Amino acid sequence: MDQRQATDSGDREKGKYTLIRNEDDSQLGMYDKPLPCFGCGIGWFSFLLGFLFPLMWYYATFLYFGNYYRKDPRERAGLAASAIAAMACSVLLLIVVLILLL
Repeated sequence: MDQRQATDSGDREKGKYTLIRNEDDSQLGMYDKPLPCFGCGIGWFSFLLGFLFPLMWYYATFLYFGNYYRKDPRERAGLAASAIAAMACSVLLLIVVLILLL
């Protein structure tokens, strides 16, 4: 280990450096890319838009149960929130229909 450190310091004095990464070849990691739909992801976008158009919750629920989040795990929380909102909306609609029919 001492020899390696001595060699590294000797290389630095000579002006020889090891290139760790090429600046032109900047490969982003899989999860470094921004999410679609203004950066918040399809799940959260569907959740927020679902308050205006509740069918968006059902669309996100379909994506959730279709394992869409396997493409990008960051989508899972938003899709799950939309699925829960779709379930709550369905229960609420069922209660309203039962009250109106009885």
